[in-house]
Amino acid sequence: MDKISVEGIRLYAYHGCLDEEGKIGTEYSVDVEVWGEVQAAIDHDDLSQTMDYVTINRVVADRMAIRHKLIETVADQILGDIFKEMPLVQKAKIKLSKLHPPINGDVKRVSIELKRKRKHYLPQ
Repeated sequence: MDKISVEGIRLYAYHGCLDEEGKIGTEYSVDVEVWGEVQAAIDHDDLSQTMDYVTINRVVADRMAIRHKLIETVADQILGDIFKEMPLVQKAKIKLSKLHPPINGDVKRVSIELKRKRKHYLPQ
């Protein structure tokens, strides 16, 4: 299987359990990796036959704009949308990091990392 990575997507968003997080927001960084077959795209030099990183970036931005309490929820929804919109993706991994979280101490980031296969998101 082939892999495409989109790393260091930087966004400002308003996720968190504290009311202040919903008002003030903070910076986030998102890394996404997707696996699937891209040989047809290579053979035909055809964007429609690969896993388009522009789509990945848009899905991340769209989902990050919807406020949630947990970054775990946001990360899972991003992966779900990637599987819905990108039929060539068979596996995906996301690392979503909240930069400078409002916790007691000098903390650079907190992160969630999820790895999923397409079958995880099939209707039950």
